[in-house]
Amino acid sequence: MVGFFGTEKQMALQAAAEEAREWTMNTSGACDPGRFLGTDNPEALGWGKIIEILKRDGAFGFRMIPAADTTAISRRLNENACRIDFWDEFAANREDAVASSSEVIASGLPKGYSYLPQLHEAENQEMVKVQSFMVENGIAPFSGTKLAGLDGPAVTVAIVDDSNNLAAVAHACFSHNKYSQYNRWAWGGLVAVSPSYRGMGLGKFVNAKMVSDCFSSLDADFIIELVAASNTPSRKMVEASGLRLEPTVKCGIAVTEGEERFTK
Repeated sequence: MVGFFGTEKQMALQAAAEEAREWTMNTSGACDPGRFLGTDNPEALGWGKIIEILKRDGAFGFRMIPAADTTAISRRLNENACRIDFWDEFAANREDAVASSSEVIASGLPKGYSYLPQLHEAENQEMVKVQSFMVENGIAPFSGTKLAGLDGPAVTVAIVDDSNNLAAVAHACFSHNKYSQYNRWAWGGLVAVSPSYRGMGLGKFVNAKMVSDCFSSLDADFIIELVAASNTPSRKMVEASGLRLEPTVKCGIAVTEGEERFTK
């Protein structure tokens, strides 16, 4: 297991998240954003614990937060010398997501491209290749343990060209524990397409395959994806798989004062 990858800080956060896995899965209000600890119910988890972890780790995730609470959350974090960046959340139920993603997949990848088999090992050449690809394309990576689904159900989808060069990747897993109303909601993300392969719709294909696998392999009830408000191409990509903007909730990543946006 393990397979930590990225900068020293990113690997330290991955290690902290894996070390706290049992706590995350058995604590009301906690959730697993993948790269660090997080919450989907700040009041249940407690602001004292949130600030304690954030000050210790330097980053902390917020998932499925009521949009009406974002101003108060930002204010509370600012009062503790921290700040937060928010993303829009897009969601779909099984029926809508399967119908739309299946239609995309059925149209067929461009000639010369194929899907890689699912990753099952945390540390091998293929895993490092996928993690390196994420970093090269501006995505803060998950550990190999998480990408391979060794600490919970997950799928990692990758598209390669006829020379076995990576062209696009995506990942999905479950972030919410047994106490959460979102327990059977899969999270999809880490979508990246190499600039050398853009313009062929590969982002749409890799995302659709990931969305489809959430229901066929993970047996999710819903799927969510996170998109920056200004990222029109990503919005179109997730909408092609049946997801629609859910205006009542937001996702955020809090960091300590002076830190840059954690990921794109």
